[in-house]
Amino acid sequence: MQIDTTRYLKLDAAPERLKDTLDIHVAEHAFLPSIDDILSDWVATIATPAFRLIRRRQGAQTRFCSIGTGVGLDALAAVEILGATRIGITDVHEDVVAAAVQNIRANLKNPDSISLEAGHGDLLEPLAPGGATPPRYDLIYENLPNIPVADAEEAASARKSAGHIPPRKEAVPPLMRRNLLALHTIALQKARDFLAPGGAALSLLGGRVPLDVFREMGRLTGYRAEILTYGWKVQTDPEEIIGGHLKQQQEGFGPYHFYRASRLAEVFANVSLEDSGENAHAIERQLAPDELGPEDALAAWRRGEAIGHTVVALLSRPL
Repeated sequence: MQIDTTRYLKLDAAPERLKDTLDIHVAEHAFLPSIDDILSDWVATIATPAFRLIRRRQGAQTRFCSIGTGVGLDALAAVEILGATRIGITDVHEDVVAAAVQNIRANLKNPDSISLEAGHGDLLEPLAPGGATPPRYDLIYENLPNIPVADAEEAASARKSAGHIPPRKEAVPPLMRRNLLALHTIALQKARDFLAPGGAALSLLGGRVPLDVFREMGRLTGYRAEILTYGWKVQTDPEEIIGGHLKQQQEGFGPYHFYRASRLAEVFANVSLEDSGENAHAIERQLAPDELGPEDALAAWRRGEAIGHTVVALLSRPL
C-alpha cells in the first residue's frame, strides 16, 4: 500500500521527516487503513488534527506511545507532526507489531532519528515485560475497539475489526461498561504508570454516547479530562459496527446514536479545529434532533445513505 504523505497528513508543504510516499505493509491481522476514503480514516481525519493542535499548544511531544498501533501510521504521524523521537508501539498480534516496526523505520528519511520500543500483547504490558520499570512517555495515544464479544475465540475471528474486543476481567465502572468504554477505561488506568511528569493520554472515541460520559471516564480513572477536539467521520464497516451497537442496545446497553453524514457535514462546516472542543456540548445540542438510533441508522445505510458519527479526541492528565 502506497500513501501520499502530504495528502494523508494534510501537510502544508512536503514532509520534513517522512518520505514523500509512504510504503506500508499491512500484516494479516492488521486493520486496513481507509486511504481511499480519508473521511473514514481515524489517523488522517481525527488523530492528525489532534496531534497538530497539541503541537501548537504544548510544543513537541518527543516521547510518544501508541497502544494498538496497527500498521504504524499513527506513530509516523507523531514523528512528523509532534516531533517524536522516541516511539513506543504495541498491538495484540506479533505479525502486526513486526510489520509496524518495518513500516516506521522504512518510511523515515533518517531511520536513525528515532528510538523505537515495540512489543505485542495486552495494552502497555509489552513495554514493561515481567514487571520491568515502565518507560515514560509525554503522550500515550489510543484508538481502541469497543464492542465486546462473547469469548476470546470469537474475538480472534474478528481480529481485523475496529469494533470487537475479547472479554475483560478487570473491574470497570458500570457506566463505562454500559457505554462500551471498558477497554478505553482500562487503558487509562494502566497508562498512569507510563506517563512522564506533565504527560497526558489521548483517547480517540466514537461519539455514539453523550459527551458527558467521556469526561466521567476521565474522572473515574483519576484524570482531568478535556475534549480537545470534536469532529465527525463516516462510519467504517457500517453493517458490522452499527449492527454491533444495535445488538448491544437490544441487550440493555447504551443507548447509542448515529447521524446522516450529510447533516454532520453541514453542522461542522464552519467549526474550527481550535474551537471545536470548547464548543462540543453546543454542537451536540444542535445535532440532538437529528440523532438516529442504531436500528434507524442501519436501515438508512442499507437504503444507500451515508452514515457517520461524531468523534472526540479526549486529552486526559493525571490529577
